[in-house]
Amino acid sequence: MKILLPPSEGKTPSSTGPSLDLDRLSAPELTAKRKRVLSALKKVSKRRDALEKLGVGASLAEDVERNTVLDEIPCAPALLTYSGVLYEAMGAGELVARAERDETLRERLHDVHVFSALFGRVHGLDEIPAYRLAMKTDLGTLGKLTSYWKPILAKSCSLDSAEVALDCRSSDYRSVWPGPNDQVVTMGAVSVSDGKRRVVSHWAKFYRGEFAGRLLSDDRPLPETAEGLLARAEEFYEVEFTAPTKSKPANLMIVLRD
Repeated sequence: MKILLPPSEGKTPSSTGPSLDLDRLSAPELTAKRKRVLSALKKVSKRRDALEKLGVGASLAEDVERNTVLDEIPCAPALLTYSGVLYEAMGAGELVARAERDETLRERLHDVHVFSALFGRVHGLDEIPAYRLAMKTDLGTLGKLTSYWKPILAKSCSLDSAEVALDCRSSDYRSVWPGPNDQVVTMGAVSVSDGKRRVVSHWAKFYRGEFAGRLLSDDRPLPETAEGLLARAEEFYEVEFTAPTKSKPANLMIVLRD
């Protein structure tokens, strides 16, 4: 089983750790492509109009300046570098700490794939710096990064024929590699109040992270099928399951009632 995560907009800079070594990241077939994006990002981040080009406000000027030295600053495992609601709900810091002494968990974190505008994808323990770059960004000569990474990840990403993936990504990151519809299970949330249903966006991140963390920290083997994922989810939530079609993957929908 694989767990597919989005990156967070915000990152937590590490005060200690090795500098970036692209050759040591997982998916070495992406190394040359990552170098191109890193080089382009550094150039754009040095421009006077860097904030505009990267689509960020003045409050993030320090983050953009950090982009210019990404190969010099300390790195940390991806699950510690990414931050925000999903990663907090996942208990990412505790998982990384436990993985140092738990080989089974360490192997599981290698099957947690974070899709990244800078790196294409990394696994949970790949050591990366805190960068600022969104998948929808246009980096000039490379064009829009969704278009840049899509054909590359189509060749790099795969699932074994009997494997299932829990997809917790947002649409921008899902679009670069949606995966096979009959093997991917997306996850969302709706609230129900007075008989009215409303799609939950922000808190859906929380439940995606929480469920991913529960799966990873469970002593039982990870589910191997969509049905297995559904059974595990039903231990914690009220869930509606939609089977896959030719055009859409399966979906686990958490139902939140007043």
